[in-house]
Amino acid sequence: MTQGTAFAEWAPLSATVDPVLVISVSSLKGGVGKTSVALGLASAAYNRGLPTLVVDMDPQADASTGLDVPVTTPLDIADVLAAPRTKIISQAIVPSGWSGDAAGALDVIPGSPRAAEFDRPTLSERYLRRLSEALTTVADDYRVVIVDCPPSMNGLTRAAWMASQRVAVVTEPGLFSVAAADRALRAIAELRRRGAPDLQPLGIVPNRVRTKSREHEYRIEEMRDMFGPLVLSPPIPERTVLQQAQGSARPIHAWPGKIAGDLAGAFDTLLDRALRTSTMRSRTPRSAPEAGGSEQGEQPPAAPGQAADHR
Repeated sequence: MTQGTAFAEWAPLSATVDPVLVISVSSLKGGVGKTSVALGLASAAYNRGLPTLVVDMDPQADASTGLDVPVTTPLDIADVLAAPRTKIISQAIVPSGWSGDAAGALDVIPGSPRAAEFDRPTLSERYLRRLSEALTTVADDYRVVIVDCPPSMNGLTRAAWMASQRVAVVTEPGLFSVAAADRALRAIAELRRRGAPDLQPLGIVPNRVRTKSREHEYRIEEMRDMFGPLVLSPPIPERTVLQQAQGSARPIHAWPGKIAGDLAGAFDTLLDRALRTSTMRSRTPRSAPEAGGSEQGEQPPAAPGQAADHR
């Protein structure tokens, strides 16, 4: 890794209002608390009264569990990716248990192990744009869309990024996690060049930080040397209360105590940054995607549990 690896990739920004902000929460290394950050952002948006949709793209569906969504729902993200029609999308969206029956306050497209059918590295351009197509049909209903991505750079993450304006890259302050953050920023830059011109990193979110750890302090300084202001502050500290709230399927903003309040404040700050950037787009001109592999001859993934959609 070299100093400033991906920071120089990003162009200056200009003020242009986006009707909805789509944020992917990603990590290319598992076990760094990516879903916890996605849930913290959802809690901050819900606490602020912003109409919010959480899209659970991770086949493990942990975000759905944390949002108190039933284990089985009529439709889920796999059905949406198979056929992003308006009727299917509307049936797949369910209220979070956090908001009771109040549809539109905090909604979820639940995750599913069946979504793994789409998580292959050779997924075609047609399928990579399916989430973007789906979100277009509900864009007027929400101010914020939060996409919890799987911890890999295969089809599901790339489809999520194609639908997003911003990517929050979650990392722990450890050697391998820092390297994964570097890879994620490079991947964002590459996808931006290949057909997602509005895509930008929201920044790197240091998570599970132990404030008294010299190793963690060193790694955070290393990240700041490498990535500059892309390293977001404040870092999210390691606190058992966050796991307790999520294990109880409750928002951190509703959990009692000062520690929970401090964590809620950190997620508020992260959401504030995201909302500020939602009125900005790149000044760089849109360019046509680079030529890629032909889709001809590719066998599209069959819709889990149904025939492949050949529209």
